[in-house]
Amino acid sequence: MKNDYLSFIDILQKSVGLWKVNIAAYCLMTNHYHLLIQTPQANLSRCMRHINGIYTQRFNKTHDCDGQLFRGRYKSILLDFDSYVLELVRYIHRNPVRAGIVDTMDKYPWSSHPGYLSDAKKWNWLYKDFVLSLFSPNKRERKREYRIFVSNIDSEELEKFIVEKISLLCSAKKHSFNG
Repeated sequence: MKNDYLSFIDILQKSVGLWKVNIAAYCLMTNHYHLLIQTPQANLSRCMRHINGIYTQRFNKTHDCDGQLFRGRYKSILLDFDSYVLELVRYIHRNPVRAGIVDTMDKYPWSSHPGYLSDAKKWNWLYKDFVLSLFSPNKRERKREYRIFVSNIDSEELEKFIVEKISLLCSAKKHSFNG
């Protein structure tokens, strides 16, 4: 399972440079993933085909499987307002808590949440500076404000919207990250 998650994150990292996209948040779950991605070159479809296709090939080779891994086309929504970006980052990072996998986001290593709290260079590929800048003009305050914000429960309105309109950003077979 750990190697499956690491493989997927590797593909995300490489996609940033390959497709010139900005990945602002992600969360890998056992049967799906959530991804907040900005595509300045309007190439979301090609990028997602690459991410899902390369991961499927790696997974199938590693687990001696074949065939389709993800069910249907990914689901997406266009965001125009910064406030929705913040809400969606919180929604994505709180996913393991809502699912009862962990009691705090800090205990879940398979999301971009640890990257938001870290200054380590290994997180430089993550498009977090823009999101953090929405919390405060003061760089010292940003992470503290972020931590306070994401510790709050998601708004019912956002959860309802996501469940009704998007369901999952990308739905996968149950075994996709299980091994």
